[in-house]
Amino acid sequence: MNALARFARHPLTAWVFKKRFMKFGTVGASGVVVNLAVLYVFREFVFATVDIPIVRLNLSLAVAIFFATVNNFYWNRHWTWSDRQHRPDKHLILHFGQYALACWVGTGLQILLTNLFTLYFHYLAANAAAIVIASLFNFMANNLWTFRSHQPVDEIALPIIPKPDDAQDLNNGSSANERD
Repeated sequence: MNALARFARHPLTAWVFKKRFMKFGTVGASGVVVNLAVLYVFREFVFATVDIPIVRLNLSLAVAIFFATVNNFYWNRHWTWSDRQHRPDKHLILHFGQYALACWVGTGLQILLTNLFTLYFHYLAANAAAIVIASLFNFMANNLWTFRSHQPVDEIALPIIPKPDDAQDLNNGSSANERD
């Protein structure tokens, strides 16, 4: 079996590429498109009368991030985690706040890791690695906290990594050689 096939069969890899994580990534990509489009429109047109460029940029960024966060919350709630029952007593605004908090912590993690990784790698490679780690964090935070199910679900939150047969046998006090 080649290395790629072994990598694809590993339980952790299979878990990462489950359908829900792929939906989460698709929603994230749509958020990038929304963010860029809103940033462009607000910087070039809506805030065009703001004379100080950095103020115009930061105002536009704040609006773009807000719209992208709302977009991602909507699609994650109604598509990625649509099978999860939400607490009926949790107000939509409260749920959005929980989602936004998880996203902002992930953003902070991305900034921190990018700055750390640039000590060792080119800034683009450092940022790409930080994005991957922050995305995994965001997925886990949203899967286990924001969109957690309040009813039992079939899906497990973390992968089950099976023990090798020999390790199980050693735990039982026998070895593979004793069985033969």
